Amino acid sequence: MKKIEVIQNVLEANEAIARRNRELLEKHGILGINVMSGPGAGKTSLILQTIAGLRDRLNVAVIEGDVASTVDAEKVQDEARAVVQINTRNMPESCSLTAAMIESALKELPLDEVDLVLIENIGNLICPSEFALGEHRRVVISSLPEGDDKTAKYPLIFVDADVVIVNKIDLLPYLDFDLAAFREAVRGLNSEALVLQLSCKTGQGVEEWRSWVLEQASLNRSGR
Repeated sequence: MKKIEVIQNVLEANEAIARRNRELLEKHGILGINVMSGPGAGKTSLILQTIAGLRDRLNVAVIEGDVASTVDAEKVQDEARAVVQINTRNMPESCSLTAAMIESALKELPLDEVDLVLIENIGNLICPSEFALGEHRRVVISSLPEGDDKTAKYPLIFVDADVVIVNKIDLLPYLDFDLAAFREAVRGLNSEALVLQLSCKTGQGVEEWRSWVLEQASLNRSGR
C-alpha cells in the first residue's frame, strides 16, 4: 500500500506542474505536441519533416529528450527556431520526460517568438504514457520494422493518443506487417485517434500530418 501511495503522490505532483506548463503555453498562444515512440521509430525524422514543411507558417521550437547524448538536438538545431536538450541519465525518471523537466526547458525558450513546441520524448513505449507534460496533443509513432503487435504489448500509450502514426510505410512490401489488423487494434483501444500512414524518408503521407498540425495550431489559437 505504501508503494502505491508514493507512486500516486508523484503523479499528482506531476499533474500540477503539467497544468502550469499548459497555462504558460496557452498564455503565449503556443501549441504543445508530445511525440512518443519506441527507439528508432522516427520521432526526430518526423520533427524534421514537420519543420521543413511548416517553417513559412509556424515558428517551431523543439525540446529533445534522451537518456544521454545530444545527437537528436544537433540534427534539428539548424532547422528549429530554438532547441533545448534534456538528458535523463542521472534522473530517477530516466525512462520518460516529466512535467518538471519541461517546466525548466520552457524557461530556456523564446516563447514570444514560438507558435509550436514539439517535445521529443524518451524512446520508450511504457513510461511516457504515465506523465502529462502540459502538452495539448499526444502523438505515438509505430514503425513497420517494430511489428504490428505493439498495441497488444503496450496498450496504454495508444489509449490517450490523439494521433497514431505508422511510419516507414515505404517498407510495407518487404515486411510482414498486418496494417489492417494494426488499425483495427488502435480503434479498439482508442476510437477517436487519427491513424496516419507515412514515410519520413520518402515524404509519402507527410503532408496529411502537416495539415493536421496546422489545423491544431489554428484551433489552439482560437481557444478550442
